[in-house]
Amino acid sequence: MATLVHHLASPSTYKDHQNHEAEEKQREQLLKTTALYVGNLSFYTTEEQVYELFSRAGEVKRVVMGLDRMKKTPCGFCFVEYYDRQGAVDAMMFINGTKLDDRTIRTDLDAGFVEGRQFGRGRSGGQVRDEYRQEFDAGRGGWGAQIAQKLKEAEESRALEQAAHFHPVTDIPAGPERDEQANGAVGGADGAAGSQQGAATSATKPKRGRDEDEEMGGDGKRRA
Repeated sequence: MATLVHHLASPSTYKDHQNHEAEEKQREQLLKTTALYVGNLSFYTTEEQVYELFSRAGEVKRVVMGLDRMKKTPCGFCFVEYYDRQGAVDAMMFINGTKLDDRTIRTDLDAGFVEGRQFGRGRSGGQVRDEYRQEFDAGRGGWGAQIAQKLKEAEESRALEQAAHFHPVTDIPAGPERDEQANGAVGGADGAAGSQQGAATSATKPKRGRDEDEEMGGDGKRRA
């Protein structure tokens, strides 16, 4: 067991590429560090969840969530700092490779958090690994940033093309205006029907003939 702990406490392949100190200096920092880098988190994992899990390995001093540089929202990594080195070593033994929010997380000894490292270094603001990711990952924002951008541009282009060929009909009334026009049309139709019926009645009414007029006197009485 002593050999296993010694192996886990030794520097891992993880490197902070923004740390420009000499390699030997970085190795010394890693041999004394009480901090861990935690990767492959879900974007929806909270600081409280991380704290609860890593507290099982030792007393946690603080948790620093990684943030999207543009949106300032979690982007899938964090730093966990313990009060003593043994907590960090135990976390490497017992927590590295376990699942949190249905994702297998990985931990690496870290030289120590400095302000600014909490932000993603990808072009779009998140982690570099999500910049070029080809597969869909619901726990990490869906598609990789570059594919997501291409899909967005294609959707916008399709919307513009549809708008260019779409001619909206503006003379169709809606709501009360439509009802008023419909009632007016019905009223007009009824009036027209009444006029036609009156004209038909006048046309069929028998007219008084000339002979009948001659037989009538000026006083309206029929002559003998």
